Amino acid sequence: MLKLAVHVQSALAGRMAEIEECGATAVEYGLMVGLIAVAIIGAVSFLSRSVKTTFNKSGNAMNNVSSS
Repeated sequence: MLKLAVHVQSALAGRMAEIEECGATAVEYGLMVGLIAVAIIGAVSFLSRSVKTTFNKSGNAMNNVSSS
């Protein structure tokens, strides 16, 4: 009887460890997704000024050529 109780307790402890590990993994993935999102937002805002300037210059050059 004692062996059965020890076996059940051991199995439950292993399962609880798996559940806690899954929760920790989900939190880690959430943090990684958040950091990636911040990096993407930063890159887009940094590059948007440069791209906007390039498109404006191209558009102006096309207007000058078509009006000549």
